[in-house]
Amino acid sequence: MRLARVAVSVAVAGVLVAAGAVGRSVAGGDSDGTEVPAAGSADAGFARDMAVHHQQAVEMSYIVRDRTTDEDVRRLAYDIAQTQANQRGMLLGWLDLWGLPKVSSAEPMAWMGMSGMASGEDGALMPGMATDAEMEKLGTLDGEQAEVFYLQLMTDHHRGGIHMAQGCAARCAVGAEQRLAQGMVDGQRSDIQLMADLLEERGATARP
Repeated sequence: MRLARVAVSVAVAGVLVAAGAVGRSVAGGDSDGTEVPAAGSADAGFARDMAVHHQQAVEMSYIVRDRTTDEDVRRLAYDIAQTQANQRGMLLGWLDLWGLPKVSSAEPMAWMGMSGMASGEDGALMPGMATDAEMEKLGTLDGEQAEVFYLQLMTDHHRGGIHMAQGCAARCAVGAEQRLAQGMVDGQRSDIQLMADLLEERGATARP
């Protein structure tokens, strides 16, 4: 589990560096010459959507921590929850600094040209997000069943998060946000490999 702990440290450090950079951008442009982004920009859309995406990962991770006694899975879940809670706070903080709303009338993923993907009642608003039914199911499982289902759900969640973060890395204009997004890509890829190993130990695999 050493990789997970290292990933958390790197991610948190990246968040703190990004905070200073974005603070400077609000004061009058960052080192890339970028001004405060518009409400409909990729920067704002990514910050809003990834904050929602991260919140589900935090909730999912705390659910499984209460459903298993396996220390490896509980540690991984805690690491993911802490990392994504910190990143979520930063994303929402940027929206405050930019004077932009945290909720928009635009559909989720519109900033990536993927508006209309929200499924409505099942709760899967963005790539990789678990449905309401899947979240409820996770809360009914215990032990190894909970571990396997969580690892499968979180693998899907990370795959979707990577897709979104890559979109920001390509489309966002604020350099600090691009760098944070790329850090998410790198960290979540590492998590996915770790989760594949944990699934294999339990005789299971990620979902197709």
